[in-house]
Amino acid sequence: MVSTRLRVKELLRERRWTTKVLAEKTGMSESYLTHIKNGTRRWNEDALRKLSEAFELDPSDLFAFRPQGFVPSQSEITVTQETPGILEEDLKLKVVPVVGQIPDEPTAYHNQMAQIATGYKGQYVPVFGSDDEDMFCLHLEDNVMAPNFVKGDYLLVSPAVWTRSGDVVVVEYGNGEPVKAIVQVNYMDDFIVLESVNQKKSPVALVKGKDSFRIIGKVIFRYQKMT
Repeated sequence: MVSTRLRVKELLRERRWTTKVLAEKTGMSESYLTHIKNGTRRWNEDALRKLSEAFELDPSDLFAFRPQGFVPSQSEITVTQETPGILEEDLKLKVVPVVGQIPDEPTAYHNQMAQIATGYKGQYVPVFGSDDEDMFCLHLEDNVMAPNFVKGDYLLVSPAVWTRSGDVVVVEYGNGEPVKAIVQVNYMDDFIVLESVNQKKSPVALVKGKDSFRIIGKVIFRYQKMT
């Protein structure tokens, strides 16, 4: 699981750079970089951009990892804007609530209600470069979809992303008691076919215009359980 602590100390050691060298490459002060390196001061988006350029890494590769599927609290993910300047679009950071079950209507408000109701209050994952305010992160509590997705995984789901045949999506279907599921969806002329992610269950064929069906969101990323 991604942590908001940066790997500056580790990267300096790998490259055999001093903090002074990094200061020259980034234009930031040695004292500020020392704080970031030691985790005693919050980084901001401008600092993240400069560090990624200096180390020639994608911004996401600057983040450390924590064991046992740790999910940071919202307070740990707060980003302060201490340095003015134009920021790159892909450095926008948002926090997405972790939930234990699929929300009925994914909105920022409903997702937080589901988060609290399912015992994940205060747990979030950081996401870069997305404007989808209704995104949520589903924590899997069983191995129904193994080996593709396993217990302990976190699936990032975006209701705003367009879906096409072959995508893994969160759906609700059924003319009686509706069923929510994570499936692979396939669109045909007259049917919508829902296949289990691990191909261990028989496909479900829905008749377009007759059977109730809606896409709740597309699974766009999987955070694997760290052991």
